[in-house]
Amino acid sequence: MPRPGEGSPGEVPPGGSPPGPAPAGARMPRWLPRAVVLVLALIACFQLGSWAFHQLTGLLINILIAFFLALAIEPAVSRMAARGMRRGLATFLVFLGVFAASAGFVVLLGSILAGQIVAMVEGFPRYLDSVIDSINGTFHTQLSRLAIQDSLLHSDWLQKYVQNSASGVLDVSATVLGGLFRLLTIGLFSFYFAADGPRLRRALCSVLPPAKQSEVLRAWEIAVAKTGGYLYSRGLMALVSGIAHYVVFAVLDVPYAPALAVWVGLVSQFIPTIGTYLAGALPMLIAFAVDPWYALYVLGFVVVYQQFENYLLQPKLTARTVDIHPAVAFGSVIAGTALLGAVGALIAIPAVATLQAFLGAYVKRYALTEGAARDGATAERPRRVRLPRLR
Repeated sequence: MPRPGEGSPGEVPPGGSPPGPAPAGARMPRWLPRAVVLVLALIACFQLGSWAFHQLTGLLINILIAFFLALAIEPAVSRMAARGMRRGLATFLVFLGVFAASAGFVVLLGSILAGQIVAMVEGFPRYLDSVIDSINGTFHTQLSRLAIQDSLLHSDWLQKYVQNSASGVLDVSATVLGGLFRLLTIGLFSFYFAADGPRLRRALCSVLPPAKQSEVLRAWEIAVAKTGGYLYSRGLMALVSGIAHYVVFAVLDVPYAPALAVWVGLVSQFIPTIGTYLAGALPMLIAFAVDPWYALYVLGFVVVYQQFENYLLQPKLTARTVDIHPAVAFGSVIAGTALLGAVGALIAIPAVATLQAFLGAYVKRYALTEGAARDGATAERPRRVRLPRLR
């Protein structure tokens, strides 16, 4: 029997409504499973794309470098192709000339450096004896070269250094092979970009509407002009740097002054970030073989000239050849270094110059008002302030 207050099954309680299905608002919407699946698929695609991008970052940077190298040799290749030469052959000849000049320069400097290292090793005992005699005469000590050599040969840190160097040979070999493979990759891509430049432009324009095709061609021409201007400015700065350092090397009577001046000019300008230090290390080493004080003189001149180049020569010359403000050029180099390291510092200025020139056609300019024009003229030519005469 049902308890008091409980109705029998199926009985409608007094004043109530019969039980029925759940209200429609309590059901799960039909679109929710599809939305969840779609969100999960988008997240998976994003993760996959992010992983693939990080894996291909090195290849993308190599392609970017190759593209700017192709833009740099584009004028020479186009000029040779206009005279009837096949574009592939013209590109090959340009690359062959660049490779021959680079190889000859490296072989020349390698022979110079090897000779100087041999001379320094042969003369090192004499330098050490002179330093020990100077220390003994100044501080009244009884040092000897043989005792110092024995203590160095039997020291623990030297043994650890030799062991670490031996274990790091494989790492150095892998780094060298990786660098050679990267240079080969960049060379192949730049060759294809330069040799098939017109075909690449046609393939790109074929998928764009006519209005966009003219913009792509215009951007390509601007990129070629700005990249060439950047290399021209770098060449001028390398020439100025080489002449200045040659004068110093000749005054100090450092051996191989012309070759060292060319080394300093090229390495300091075309290897960003660390190029200055690499360029100054070799002349200092050779100057040290002549006289240790000469190495300090070379170091001082390298530091002073670097400041002159960074704050006076480079901003003005870059602004004239690449047509960007010196502050913009300096900021673009810093930004490129932060994003891509040495590669970003090398291609930052031509990339920013190309972007600025391309966007300049789409920026609407207005005529200056009388007040703005007068203010600009005042800023360019400041007024002279007349001081009252003293009576």
